[in-house]
Amino acid sequence: MDSNKETGVDWHHAEQCAKVVCESSELERTIDWKQGLAIAVGVPLLILPSIGYFAGWLWSAAIIVWGLSVFQGFMQNLAYGELATTFPKASGLPGFAQNVFKTPNYKGKYDKSKLIGGFSAWSYWFAWNPVLAIFAILVGFYLHSLFPALSATFSQYQLSLAAGIVIFGALIVINYRGVSSGAVVGYILAALAFIPLIIIAVVPYITGDFVLANITGTWLPTDWVWDLNSILILLGIFAMAQWSACAWETAAIYGPEYKNPGRDVPKALFTCGAICLLAFIIVQTTVTGVLGIDGIANAPIDPMLPVAQIALGDMGSTIAIVMLIAAMVLIIQTAYLGSARAMHSMAVEGNLPRVFGKVNSHGTPVLAMVIIGVFNLALISMGTPTAILAASAIGYVCANGISLFAYVKAKADPHLSGLDRPFQAPSGWKNVALLFGLFNLPLCLIGVIYLNSVEGSWFSTGVGMIVLALYIPMWYYSQHETHVARQAEVIQDEIKGSGTLQ
Repeated sequence: MDSNKETGVDWHHAEQCAKVVCESSELERTIDWKQGLAIAVGVPLLILPSIGYFAGWLWSAAIIVWGLSVFQGFMQNLAYGELATTFPKASGLPGFAQNVFKTPNYKGKYDKSKLIGGFSAWSYWFAWNPVLAIFAILVGFYLHSLFPALSATFSQYQLSLAAGIVIFGALIVINYRGVSSGAVVGYILAALAFIPLIIIAVVPYITGDFVLANITGTWLPTDWVWDLNSILILLGIFAMAQWSACAWETAAIYGPEYKNPGRDVPKALFTCGAICLLAFIIVQTTVTGVLGIDGIANAPIDPMLPVAQIALGDMGSTIAIVMLIAAMVLIIQTAYLGSARAMHSMAVEGNLPRVFGKVNSHGTPVLAMVIIGVFNLALISMGTPTAILAASAIGYVCANGISLFAYVKAKADPHLSGLDRPFQAPSGWKNVALLFGLFNLPLCLIGVIYLNSVEGSWFSTGVGMIVLALYIPMWYYSQHETHVARQAEVIQDEIKGSGTLQ
């Protein structure tokens, strides 16, 4: 009997799907909150690509934007902390939205509710993914500026590409045995991150190189007018700021890997948030106070370098910046692990092809990491960190907006509201979540697209929209794949039950 013709099922494809399902797709619970914090604590480094850019638009008021953005992170992450303990097997924002936006016991082929959750997860993937390319570019830029011998032989692009190949490859090897191995590297790199960052940020106050008048005399550009144009620009700046200052939500993405998510997630999440609140405000304040707006304009991509040279001299600044370059590997690892787990989560939920849900014997989604590394080597060709960031921020506002709406739905839906919540946000927080969800969608989305247009950077908007749109055909393929596998399982069960399986 030709089973393909009789049932309409591609048995070879179904067997392949079943094989993937049978292979382990479970992440292992091997870390505690300190290890999760060690991986996520690289988030303060996300300020580096935007120090000069924000100062160029807002002058000293950029300091206030960073403070407000970290505050926004606390408002949003209270909701995410609760979702993390409500869905302990979910991988952060990607998992929350996918768990909430799906129809229970859906038997059809295309569950449109899953499209919403899957799109949110894909947006989050695109938000974190380009961090690899952005910091590989920064590593190449710092190397090019610091070492004349290298700059004489290699272009900045070549150094960035080489840095990407070496760093991405090394992190795949290091994390091959699981996220706990990455946590060990995180402990080492966290020290490397904060020692130079603290030294560069604090020493100018001791040496007298910090000048308060550089801040108080330049709060906003002299031509700044509070009209619709300025408000839209400010919304765009907030969209880009939250990409950095709210990103400590990544501590929740390791939910399926914490030994005790109900306890570990809130501790890791809010400890990282407190660190970010101090770091973002102090770093922008120091750079502005030491260099002034004109000085930042002369070093828009690497303003930390002249600050270090002023505060520490040539030798001291070289040592500090080399350590800072090493610390950039930490934030690359944070992004790498976060985006790989977003990909894994989507595949497990049937919102990406199942092959991306495959993990090795140590519970690491290696295939996802390889694909992400290759994708970012291509992104490095965009050249400018802020151009990549602007594209990535489009994904981040979509992910946050939908995830906050997911929190509102999880509190209101009778099927979800009764789930156990070891950690709960304050009473009535769904109203706060709704407010910040609307701030993301549509306000910040409109703002970042408008800001790109003012910059003449429709390319960034185009890249962002194209990458997000690519999800639609992949989702339909994934739903078809899941439907075929489900049909195959039903038919096999029927055959076994009738005793006719040969």
